[in-house]
Amino acid sequence: MAYNGGPAFNSLTKGYTARGIPWEVGRNVATVYNLGCMNFTARQRAILAGTILGDAFVQQTGSKNARLRLEHGEKQKEYLLWKGQQFPKLFNGSPERIERVHPITKKTYTYWRWQSNATPELGKWRAQFYPDGKKRIPTNLASYVSSPLALAVWYMDDGYYSPIQKHSFLYLGRVTRSEAEYAAEAIRGNFDLTSRIYDKKNKGFALFFPVAETKKLHALVASEVLPSLKYKLSLTP
Repeated sequence: MAYNGGPAFNSLTKGYTARGIPWEVGRNVATVYNLGCMNFTARQRAILAGTILGDAFVQQTGSKNARLRLEHGEKQKEYLLWKGQQFPKLFNGSPERIERVHPITKKTYTYWRWQSNATPELGKWRAQFYPDGKKRIPTNLASYVSSPLALAVWYMDDGYYSPIQKHSFLYLGRVTRSEAEYAAEAIRGNFDLTSRIYDKKNKGFALFFPVAETKKLHALVASEVLPSLKYKLSLTP
């Protein structure tokens, strides 16, 4: 059964705080509320930026709080687990396996979902990336994607490599052309990588990296790409 929006289940919990955050046996309320003043490390901020730009959803849970929802297909369960493990204070319990039948093809799709606790800090990230309730690429994107790790996570989420033509795409989804330009400029300015904006019509915009730029891109992110996603790199033997 899909997650119904209630507090995340944890086999060790005894109850929930007023904010819906599970507390463990023997854990006092003051400890729980420390989630509210959580400060992410530089590494966590990079991973968070990459995954929000990619497949994650930052869900509003109150006037100031939000939680992170991770969803990946069956073959990318390892990747989902890796993401959650980078934020041990945010994620507890285990991811949920979900099956869904496509309304047209009637084919059954299986994917994994893992939702974090809600915190004010994630609420601030939602305000930046969902200013009107819809995911946007902010004008100050360069300040969020300033490390190869952030770019690597974004590429692992939404990147595509053609081993035949040896070029790459970074899919942006249904954003505006101006937002696509923010993305291209942030990557060019921070990493000296030049891309072209492609309009994929019903699939939205994407950044296209020709062969030479693909080599630079892959060399930059290769050390951060998980083994199960190495197929997205031209450096794969």
